[in-house]
Amino acid sequence: MRNIYLEILDLQSSDSLLALATVVRNQGSTPQKPGCSALFDGMGLITGTVGGGIVEGKVQKLAAELIVSKNSGLYHFNLANDISNTEEAICGGQIDVLIDLNISNFMPVFEQLNQSLNNQIPGVLITEVTGLKETPLIINRYWISEIAEPNLPADYIARIEPEFKKLISEKNTSGFCEMSMRLADAEPSTLFFLQPFFPPDQLIIAGAGHIGRALAHLGNLLDFEVTVIDDRPEFANRENIPDADRIIVCDIGEAMHQLEKGENSYVVIVTRGHKDDASALKPCFGVNMAYTGMIGSKSKIEAMRRNFIENGWATSTQWDQIHSPVGLSIKSKTVEEIAVSIAAELILVRNTIR
Repeated sequence: MRNIYLEILDLQSSDSLLALATVVRNQGSTPQKPGCSALFDGMGLITGTVGGGIVEGKVQKLAAELIVSKNSGLYHFNLANDISNTEEAICGGQIDVLIDLNISNFMPVFEQLNQSLNNQIPGVLITEVTGLKETPLIINRYWISEIAEPNLPADYIARIEPEFKKLISEKNTSGFCEMSMRLADAEPSTLFFLQPFFPPDQLIIAGAGHIGRALAHLGNLLDFEVTVIDDRPEFANRENIPDADRIIVCDIGEAMHQLEKGENSYVVIVTRGHKDDASALKPCFGVNMAYTGMIGSKSKIEAMRRNFIENGWATSTQWDQIHSPVGLSIKSKTVEEIAVSIAAELILVRNTIR
C-alpha cells in the first residue's frame, strides 16, 4: 500500500474536506496495529484502512460527522462484543484512533517526508497531541531525519532523539511508539506518536516483455518502487507497463551499469535472450544488493556460469548468490504464474532481511 501521506499530497488540490484516522494504540486481538491509517472524506473511505469491517464503519461514520465541525479527537473503540451479535466485531480487542481534521496544515511536513525518501534518507514522522482533556485536540506534526530537526523545545528533542535512532536502526517498517512528556510547570502532558518511514525497496526489472509487465504490476502492489528497462520502445512504454514508476528505454547493460543500486535494490532479469541477460547481469556483481534473480533453463544458467567465471566477470561464490532459475518452485507454467513465483521469492527475501 502506498504511503498514505504521499496520497494526501496528491489530493492537496482537492476541494474535499479530509479526515485522517490513525490507530495509535491497541490491546488484545485487533484487526490493525498502531500506525495503520485511513483517509476519509464526507462520502467515505478514500484509501488505507484502520481494520475494515465494523470498526472501519464506525470510524468512517465518526469521521463524516467530525468533518463538519473540523474538531480532531482521540477515540476509543471496544471490540469485545457478544459473539451472538453478528452485527458487531468479535475479535475481543480494543483500539484508540486519532482522527485529524486539519491535515492541510501539515503539507510542508509531508513534503519533507516525500523529499527525504526520494533522497534515500529514512526518518520519523512525529505527531504531537495536546489538550487531551479538551475538544478539539491540538495536533501538530514534524519530520525528523539525520539532516532535519523539528522545531520543538530542546527538552523534547533530547528525549525524542534516542527513540528516533532506535526506530531507524531497527529498520522496522511497522515500527511505532508513543511517548508522554511534560515540560516543567506545564500542563497538560503532551503525547508524541513516532512512526518511522524508509525509502521504498527498489525493484529493477530488466526486460519489458510479458513477464516483466506482469511482475511490474505485482511489484507495484507489493510497495516496490518499480523500474523497467528495455531497449525496445514498443515494449518499454507507459501503455504496455502502466504500473512502473520509471521506464528506461536504453541499452539494457548500459542502463543497468548507470542505475544506482544498493542494499534495498532487487534486480530481476527477464530479457528476451542470453546476450541481454548477460549484459544486465554483469553490473550486478560487486554491488551489495538485496536480491538478484535471472530467468532461464538449468542448461542456459550453467553455460552462463562457466562463461562468467572463465572470463573473470564473477567468482563462483558471487555466482552462487544469484537466484537462478528465478522464483520459488510452484510448478508455474503461465506468464502470470511465473511472475507470482518471482514475486513470492522477493517477499521471502525481503521479509527474511527484515
